[in-house]
Amino acid sequence: MSHVLGLMMQEERQSQLVAEAERFAEEKIGPRAREFDEAEVLADDLIQEMATRGYLTANLPREYGGLGLDPVHYGLFQQAIGKADCATRTLITVHSALCGESLLRWGNEEQKELWLPRMAKGETLAAFALSEPNVGTDAKSVETRYRKVGDTYVLNGNKKWISFGDKADLFVVIAGNDQGQKGQISAFLVQRDFPGVTTKPLKGMLAGRATHIAMIEFNNVEVPAANLIGKEGGGFTYVVSTALDHGRYSIAWAGVSIAQEAVEQMVSYARERKQFGKRLVEFQLIKGLIADATTETHAARALCLKAGEMRMNKAQDAVIETTMAKYFASKVAMKVATDCVQVHGGNGCFSDYPAERLFREAKMLEIIEGTSQIQQEIISGFALRKYNKACKR
Repeated sequence: MSHVLGLMMQEERQSQLVAEAERFAEEKIGPRAREFDEAEVLADDLIQEMATRGYLTANLPREYGGLGLDPVHYGLFQQAIGKADCATRTLITVHSALCGESLLRWGNEEQKELWLPRMAKGETLAAFALSEPNVGTDAKSVETRYRKVGDTYVLNGNKKWISFGDKADLFVVIAGNDQGQKGQISAFLVQRDFPGVTTKPLKGMLAGRATHIAMIEFNNVEVPAANLIGKEGGGFTYVVSTALDHGRYSIAWAGVSIAQEAVEQMVSYARERKQFGKRLVEFQLIKGLIADATTETHAARALCLKAGEMRMNKAQDAVIETTMAKYFASKVAMKVATDCVQVHGGNGCFSDYPAERLFREAKMLEIIEGTSQIQQEIISGFALRKYNKACKR
């Protein structure tokens, strides 16, 4: 009985935290989304206020300063933040899902006790450095190299498209052994103030303009052996796999958040805008767009909730369910955002209305954390194994 009561209290606590995050996002984040996008900067005052509330590491255990949200509530939390502003949601995804979860799962006790509380307080912002100028989907082919010199690892190479790479204080860097040993990919904690680390902001982005995307150069950067995450050679199989799984779960909810906001913008505009003496919402074809967008958004949310429940219960197929959620929700976000622009007409192409920003941000979801095409490869592989039955003649 006490166990059941404890679970009920935990459920109530987490639901309250999500409700508080929804109010905060609506009041403090949403009104500034356009400002962040146009200035290409995510404001420090907002980051610190979120840190004070525990939002930067909402998914991490309370012992490290996080909110301890389970996967389902963390997904709903991400939805609330992402609905208000994609850039703010991206910070949480990179900082807590990619870096925080990787460190929690594979970092040693010293690393976790040093960095996770600082990440929770906003004293340290973290970024995940995997992609490179010549390496995207084929992540196993990283060209950044490391060599062991005594008790130090020396890193050389370049990373590209790193969200918050121009703002983070700490990088989780994925690099390969300079001997070219097969599978010898490792992960390191690299601090911005290490000699030889330089970053360059990337401007002119289609979306993610306030996410401080950058190139990072490592020029003979000496990294203490104590900063190796997990075992040498386990950088891809363990650290990258963990990061991408948690990242895809976040991106799945990002798709739901964009789709939901697009539906609301679409409905509000159609109820007010008049053409031919009638409100847009009175036209059957417009109602058809709204009906499809609403249904698709609800379907994407249901798939994300299912993935969250499976993750919470440590179900065997939780990872593939997450992959399907990411694939489907990102496609839904793109379709619904496109229809939102269509309903807005010319106004949908103008920054005075959120529709054009939602459209740009939605496209990014089909690329980041694994393109839609690589998700199709993964999902089809699962289906070919699981659903293979002899043809009946």
